[in-house]
Amino acid sequence: MAYDKSSNRHIHPGAAWTVVWAPVVPPEGESPTMHIPDGYLSPSTCDVAYAAMVPFWTVALRRVRDLLHTRLVPLLAVVSAFSFVVMMFNLPLPGGTTGHAVGLAVAPILLGPWASILAISIALFIQAVFFGYGGITTFGANCLNMAVVGPLAAYWLYRLIAGSAPLSAPRRVFAATVAGYVAINIAALLAAVEFGIQPMLFHDATGAPLYAPYPLGIAVPAMLAGHLTIAGLAEAVISGGVVAYLQKSDSALLKPSAPGVSDVEELAAPAGGWRPTRALWAGVALLMIASPLGLLAAGIAWGEWGVDDFQNPAVRVEIAQASGNVAAPAVVPQGMVRLATVWTAPIPDYAPAFMHQEAFGYIMSAMVGAGLILLAFLGLTGLLGRGGRTRRSARSP
Repeated sequence: MAYDKSSNRHIHPGAAWTVVWAPVVPPEGESPTMHIPDGYLSPSTCDVAYAAMVPFWTVALRRVRDLLHTRLVPLLAVVSAFSFVVMMFNLPLPGGTTGHAVGLAVAPILLGPWASILAISIALFIQAVFFGYGGITTFGANCLNMAVVGPLAAYWLYRLIAGSAPLSAPRRVFAATVAGYVAINIAALLAAVEFGIQPMLFHDATGAPLYAPYPLGIAVPAMLAGHLTIAGLAEAVISGGVVAYLQKSDSALLKPSAPGVSDVEELAAPAGGWRPTRALWAGVALLMIASPLGLLAAGIAWGEWGVDDFQNPAVRVEIAQASGNVAAPAVVPQGMVRLATVWTAPIPDYAPAFMHQEAFGYIMSAMVGAGLILLAFLGLTGLLGRGGRTRRSARSP
């Protein structure tokens, strides 16, 4: 993220939504994003995505409610915080673009498929509401891509490749590496399809697109180019690296994704099971401190352009270059104009307004985000735990 004094705008270089406050000339290069901004999907598309997410969120909450007295609750918080922070590390892609990992395989490997849905959904919610990283109207779509489809693909691919191998087997590291790479590309492909169908289904009487302007033939290659290369490799390395580390430090944490493997005890810590996750929280804290490294990569994500960007001749050239040399529409899509300002994040682009030192602001944003995630899970634990106790009391004679 950089602050451009000439344009009075904070420019976020990562693969996510940029909140635009004033006309800008962004850094050279575009990169693919899976955090779909407000205004890029039609309201009906957003409604379908939210409707698709409801059963997944419902089942995830029920599963978490039933496991409130296990180590899963502390793990939920730390894995969610890990996913939040790791997305702040922007990586340089070919051509001066950027991308990042998500933790799509780490979450289901440590938590199982249903709990991972909740963990990543809360991370995405905090990003969207407080940091403008992904839209509010598109929150359901972003969760569908990154909290459901990607993690579920990772979980079952990991299970398939790892088989019944012991938790300490190198095969599991390989399985996590492959699962992470495949999962992030599947999620990126789904986002590309959501972008690409917009001009086909939603346009005005003249054929001008109302929301995301580029069709499938442009959106899919643009999205996958970065994810099949550096971003996918980063996800693979992180996934395999976390599993390799846990095999040496606490292999019991790998049990949720290895049913039937009996070389460790079942995960069942007593209430107050935060102690076993202290090392993981320490690792997240180190990532927070190192998060300004994400500022070293410059570029703006493909599909992040704000309304003013479509009206800026220099930016229009960059948009075309990043989109198969196909020019952006001459008129800003009207649906995008209407929805782009539906929500104003209090800390847009990880840039607290009162801070002029961007590196320190990045660290503070990471800490605030992780703190909000922790508070969300503490509140959820209390709420679901109280509901569970009420139901148990009602059933008692």
